[in-house]
Amino acid sequence: MSLAIVYTRASSGIDAPLVTVEVHLSKGMVGFSLVGLPETAVKESKERVRSAVLQMIGDFPGKRITVNLAPADVPKEGARFDLAIAIGILAAAGLLPLQALEGYEILGELALSGELRAVQGVLPAVLQAKAAGRRLMVPTANAQEAALVEGVEVFHAAHLQAVCAHLRGESLLPLCVREQAGVVEAGLLDMADVKGQPLAKRALEVAAAGQHSLLLMGPPGTGKTMLASRLPGLLPPLDDQSALEVAAIASVSGQGLDLSAWRRLPFRAPHHTCSNVAIVGGGRPPRPGEISLAHHGVLFLDELPEFGRHVLESLREPLESGHITISRAACSAVFPARFQLIAAMNPCPCGYATATHRECRCSPEQVARYQSKISGPLLDRLDMHVEVGQLPPALLQQAADAPQEISASVKARVVAARSRQYQRQAKSNAQLTVPELELHAGLTPGASALLLRVMDQLKLSARAYHRIVKLGRTLADLADTDHLTEAHVAEAMAYRCLDKKAGFC
Repeated sequence: MSLAIVYTRASSGIDAPLVTVEVHLSKGMVGFSLVGLPETAVKESKERVRSAVLQMIGDFPGKRITVNLAPADVPKEGARFDLAIAIGILAAAGLLPLQALEGYEILGELALSGELRAVQGVLPAVLQAKAAGRRLMVPTANAQEAALVEGVEVFHAAHLQAVCAHLRGESLLPLCVREQAGVVEAGLLDMADVKGQPLAKRALEVAAAGQHSLLLMGPPGTGKTMLASRLPGLLPPLDDQSALEVAAIASVSGQGLDLSAWRRLPFRAPHHTCSNVAIVGGGRPPRPGEISLAHHGVLFLDELPEFGRHVLESLREPLESGHITISRAACSAVFPARFQLIAAMNPCPCGYATATHRECRCSPEQVARYQSKISGPLLDRLDMHVEVGQLPPALLQQAADAPQEISASVKARVVAARSRQYQRQAKSNAQLTVPELELHAGLTPGASALLLRVMDQLKLSARAYHRIVKLGRTLADLADTDHLTEAHVAEAMAYRCLDKKAGFC
């Protein structure tokens, strides 16, 4: 009898819990048993492993083989355990040295020929292997993804034979080497393309500087979508830690990891017909939704009232907490979801309630019903709501000798304001808690009196009060001042037009 132990990693959300593959060969009736809560794809690994081993050594151990995937209460899904099971069988049969397995974690799907195929969720496994102090083996197709993590040895192989040669010390596998890649700026749209709309442009700059949520409301064709699509060009690139978090989510999402977009903030713009699962995540096994794929980036919801009411209400908790918990009968997963929400909407079903050039055909009841699709609790969680007015035709024919401000100059102000925030509090203003806000956002006496007067007149909530203060803090950072003045509070209130309007419940 012989026993071999191989370490590998499962996938649970963006975590990669350790799985110990215990392989036992004994006398008795020839058979191959796989235990430890394996799903269908894991059970099928018996045939892939058998064929791959036969292709490599021309024989398969004619003994009773028992493979246990521990811990038994963690669901095992996918073909990521194939390589670890094959290595365990070969080691238990005496064809590989047992001591060579101790410092490694092994991931990979096997083809019937013994070739290794890519698996999902490699990046979280690399991060966990680094924390455990072990080296890792992955398929060559996952090499560039694995190389994003520094400070850990990750070897890559294209065939089972190469992995065995490495463990025997005959021929070492190559290490995954990270390619140096800068931030890709190509393809970002420029603010200079937007004519007019000074209030909306300023609101977009403030939203970028403080990472605030923003709702743009106006008739069709006023430039709401055009403005929102320029936001990525105003935002600073991700640092390496944030970029790793974004890449880890993409790694487990099933949509693939785009290494060419390393350190670029994600910009997600789902269609309004998306289901609740597509937005917040779910399925079996749980997969991240749009709000998690937009982590550390922007989630743009165009035609906001056209989204399902249940979909919109599901955004309320993640906007506050920065994460989403997907719970199912058999499992649960937690995904990060700290996104910046940018939304756009028309003021009424026909779109022309606030237009100056065209008459609205909607009744007051239709307008109220349309606007009430955005609930009060959700609206209360939006930092800014700004009206985007109709442009005069003469402005559209504006001569080329009256250029608009380019994104690069706006981005310079945004980066400077963000730098002040991170030096002061190590996070953006939109992420400040109430105690942190009281510490870092001091109001002048005049500003405090103005804010109290506005709160009393408009009957605003405590949440609205704190969001106005956060906006004022960002305006002060853009102006490079320490205290919030009356001017900052007044401008912050100008970006909350719906607080002054009826019709939103």
